[in-house]
Amino acid sequence: MLDRERILSRVADLDGYLGELESIRPLDFKEFSKTERKRACERLLQISIECVIDLCQLFVAGLKLGLPAEEDDLFEKLARASVISEELRVTLRRMKGFRNILVHEYGDVDDELVFDFVLNRTTDFSTFRVEVLRALHERASRP
Repeated sequence: MLDRERILSRVADLDGYLGELESIRPLDFKEFSKTERKRACERLLQISIECVIDLCQLFVAGLKLGLPAEEDDLFEKLARASVISEELRVTLRRMKGFRNILVHEYGDVDDELVFDFVLNRTTDFSTFRVEVLRALHERASRP
């Protein structure tokens, strides 16, 4: 059974992180290049992606979809169970890879890639949010 309250709490956390990111969104690369702005964007992206992964884990556990061997399995299981779309599954795999770069290769992070993500890819979080809340609603209304 899905833990509706925990899921909604994590969605609220995600909304908060993305709101913070929006409030510091740089207007151009020069503004982004300031160390404090760049690091804040990187950290907010990292914890936003980790929140997405946490939400995926809550769904996999709550729907008893089996133990994932690794994080990518979470996305596979959710797509097979029609919790998320196939397109979102692919997007989530890329997000996870991006998070790994932010965490494990911090000194070698491509600033232009992060800047592009901040400007052009945050809608992926909105897509995830819509699909997860739809799935939660559908499963909560089932007998």
